[in-house]
Amino acid sequence: MRTQAGAARRWLYKWRPRAGANASVTLSAMNPLHPKKLLLTKWTAVHPLAREKHFLVSKVILPESADDKVRWVELEAVHSKVVRRLAWRALCDDTQWRQGWV
Repeated sequence: MRTQAGAARRWLYKWRPRAGANASVTLSAMNPLHPKKLLLTKWTAVHPLAREKHFLVSKVILPESADDKVRWVELEAVHSKVVRRLAWRALCDDTQWRQGWV
């Protein structure tokens, strides 16, 4: 009889990159972000700000001209509903933000 822990170990062993394989591929790699797909995504602050840890992208602020790129998003704290504006590229920094609610 197989246990769930044993099955999980076999799965992890199966997908672990070998020494000679592409070293840039890891299990914890973050998916690439696109600013137009950020709406309603969930984020966790690595270092909570004012006891706020979990956030939701409530608005993607589009530029006035179509030639400009998206620069800003509005994050809403889940607990207190406080909204703050943030450059969307800051969400790519693993030292500040984690994707999802961790």
